[in-house]
Amino acid sequence: MKSKNMKKVLFTHSYFLRFDPKQWETGLPYPPLGTLYAAACVREAGYEVNCFDTMFSEQPDEIISRLEHTRPDFFVIYDDGFNYLTKMCLTNMREAAFKMIKLAKKYGCRVIVSSSDSTDHYEQYIQQGADFIILGEAEVTLQELIKSFEFENDDLHSIEGLVFKKEEALVKTAKRNVMKDLDSLPIPAWDLIDIDPYRQSWIRHAGFFSLNMATTRGCPFKCNWCAKPIYGNRYNTRSPKKVVEELKLLKDQFHFEHIWFCDDIFGLKPGWVHEFANLVESENLQFKFKIQCRADLLLQENYIRDLKRAGCDNVWIGAESGSQKILDAMDKGITIDQIQIATGLLKKNKIKPSFFIQFGYPGETKEDIAKTISMINKLLPHEIGISVSYPLPGTVFFESVKNELKQKSNWTDSDELAVMFKNTYSPEFYKRLHRYVHAHFIRVKTMANFKKAIFYPKQMHLSQLIKMIKMPYYFASELLYKQKLKSA
Repeated sequence: MKSKNMKKVLFTHSYFLRFDPKQWETGLPYPPLGTLYAAACVREAGYEVNCFDTMFSEQPDEIISRLEHTRPDFFVIYDDGFNYLTKMCLTNMREAAFKMIKLAKKYGCRVIVSSSDSTDHYEQYIQQGADFIILGEAEVTLQELIKSFEFENDDLHSIEGLVFKKEEALVKTAKRNVMKDLDSLPIPAWDLIDIDPYRQSWIRHAGFFSLNMATTRGCPFKCNWCAKPIYGNRYNTRSPKKVVEELKLLKDQFHFEHIWFCDDIFGLKPGWVHEFANLVESENLQFKFKIQCRADLLLQENYIRDLKRAGCDNVWIGAESGSQKILDAMDKGITIDQIQIATGLLKKNKIKPSFFIQFGYPGETKEDIAKTISMINKLLPHEIGISVSYPLPGTVFFESVKNELKQKSNWTDSDELAVMFKNTYSPEFYKRLHRYVHAHFIRVKTMANFKKAIFYPKQMHLSQLIKMIKMPYYFASELLYKQKLKSA
């Protein structure tokens, strides 16, 4: 039996695409999946739920009109735990969250925050006016918290995974265990946001429409620079059947052409990908998708064939470095040979291999950097994503450099690329290295495509032809960045 004093809940998140110039220019945003999961759970519990999607907003003040219209009892800033951009805790987004907290308090809301940043810096969020910070996986905690106010239960100490202030002291309750039965979660509340701006941006910048989905939570591996403040080291999986049911729903509703499965690691559970591929085929679902995976999990060709059969088009591998010394220092648990074998098997089965590359890890020398560039040239991945080592709270890497993070511990936006700890080379060196390696990769990849086109002209794509026409520009850019790198 529900109380007559049913609460109203307004959800939002703190990621503003316009506040991240690099991502705004790229123009390939994904909806806040974690926020939509939380909203669906609260709505399923019987509460009135609204969502204000900040993705395309210009300023935090835009939340005011929604606050005035809905007059919510609870204002929930719930960031997407599946998106690396929110895991980075960019200061532009933190300041936006602080602004929205203050605005919501003016309208008499109880403010609840769940994010990687608030988990790591809950004191700051409480100081800015937040009433509650949820630590870790938050859906169940959020339901219990709202329910406690509905029935005027002021004993909050029994609710796991909370931080709140009581009599000027911070109270931190017991840790909440992560959910094991992910199939029990409702479908994300896609109806609460406007999909059209996402579709339009994707089609304008990529020529197709992509949506995001999650099939798992957590990662059992222990790379020492990787933070897991929300889902931790446990690895839990939705069933292939539930994933395919959601795919069918999204296909009917939004007509996507592509899916990003945003799991830290896709298909780790034995037999999962095989069953998934069978279901996709039996339902005659036609779409392409990209995933993230480890090189050591891509050594079995049957597994890769199942990925291809299901529609996999692109696998992002955490290659990180072409130096085994650096991979070992990261506790990555893979070898250069495994990266090479995995890349070859993916190409053999017509799946594009893409590499995450990381420069600036402590102890990296120019010799190690040269090995990484050599690996990229040799294996020629489809794409590369380059980052500079970024210490995140809760990691072994962070603990090793935290005493050096006195002036700065977060980037302003994802293109800042600042090295925030004392390293072998200057911060400017790494920023110029990032630009040079990208330019070098484009030039080398374009040359390889040109040579291939001589023998197989019918396989040439328009985008590849355009890049070939731009070859003089790429060559000049590479030389320019190389010269700048030498002077850094």
